[in-house]
Amino acid sequence: MCVGLSAKVVNVKDGTALIDAGGAQREVSAGVLDELEPGDYVMVHAGVAIAKITESDEEEAAGLMEDLL
Repeated sequence: MCVGLSAKVVNVKDGTALIDAGGAQREVSAGVLDELEPGDYVMVHAGVAIAKITESDEEEAAGLMEDLL
């Protein structure tokens, strides 16, 4: 089973995105997504932003993760 992490994009530069996931910031590869901008929400797996998601998707994913932990 793979687990993705939802996060908000803070900055994008040269195929790398700075993301914020629950207050923790880190850089991830953003090369597989087109037109990624600060303020977008993404699903991250293994250090790669793999999909854009909506804000409501992010809220639901964050709630599920809280329930699991």
